[in-house]
Amino acid sequence: MNCWGKCKFIILMLVINLALAIVNILLKKTLDGGLGGLIIVIYRQSISAVFLTPIAFFWERKSRTKLTSRILCHLFISALIGITFTHYLFLLGLQYTSATYACAFINMVPVNTFLLALPFGLEKVNIKNKGGIAKVLGALICIGGAVSLILYKGMPLTNQHSESTLQMQNHANTRAFSSAKKSDRWAIGSVLLASGCLLWSSWFLIQAKIGKSYPFQYSSTAILSFFGAIQSVILCFITQRHIVMSMWILKGKLEILSVVYAGVVGSGLCYVGMSWCVKQKGALFTAAFTPATQIFVAMLEFSFLHEQIYLGSVVGSVIVITGMYILLWGKSKDQKEMVIKQTQAADQDQESGPMPQGMPLDVNK
Repeated sequence: MNCWGKCKFIILMLVINLALAIVNILLKKTLDGGLGGLIIVIYRQSISAVFLTPIAFFWERKSRTKLTSRILCHLFISALIGITFTHYLFLLGLQYTSATYACAFINMVPVNTFLLALPFGLEKVNIKNKGGIAKVLGALICIGGAVSLILYKGMPLTNQHSESTLQMQNHANTRAFSSAKKSDRWAIGSVLLASGCLLWSSWFLIQAKIGKSYPFQYSSTAILSFFGAIQSVILCFITQRHIVMSMWILKGKLEILSVVYAGVVGSGLCYVGMSWCVKQKGALFTAAFTPATQIFVAMLEFSFLHEQIYLGSVVGSVIVITGMYILLWGKSKDQKEMVIKQTQAADQDQESGPMPQGMPLDVNK
């Protein structure tokens, strides 16, 4: 395989995570403007479904197989777990904590995916070889990096007297009197974020199963977006019965741009790309790049929103990336060893194959 064949999946996943980071930045500004989180999810999934349906119809019309009730059921569950509940739990957790804290939980997705894949046989670990040891070591390093991101903030690496920093300090001072209540809310938010992270990890495994029975990324993502929009509407009316029609109206260019970009790119093209990578390289490889989203978010926030960058974020991100690289190296090592074993087994089968007809037997042996 040439260099492009080896690097194209890595480049694709980095581009996808950069696009998702832009989605997070835009949606953060939109949420701060007062637009409801679930309403954003509904618009986002609806736009994605409308955008992808004609593409799926024309692009995959000749190769697409029949859509059975079993596949539809799997897609419905995938949308419920990977879109509706995941987004809802993350939005709730974001309300109880902060955006930076919520983003740190995404770094646990590769480890969760790896651990969940083990009992289902989607990933195997043999601690007797280097690949298996690297997988375990990489997972542990990722966990350590994620814990350091959560627990260690560190000193600011940028201008401590910037306008945004002063605003954050003033805001923190006004809320200092309610620290006990805030601690309880922080604990609840942590549980919600951890649950959303676990569901997001499960989605990669579900998509790996769907990719084998229905390997049509545009069609499956369009159906996922449609189911996600319907489920989010139902969840919105169940949890927010007081919602009024004026809350559904998008106000200003930023809200329209954010929702359209999140629908077309975030829930459309990015999900198509991730589904394709899951099909080609597996759930663990695809999930391993999710920590890159936080790194891109930090870079974008510093460049455009003038947010602070802290030492703990840099150290934790470096640790996570190191663990991710070791884990991917271990997976690549295992795949190479598997190919070698399969080649050796095939050679042995050929050597021990049936004796050609007409060949005389040596009776002295």
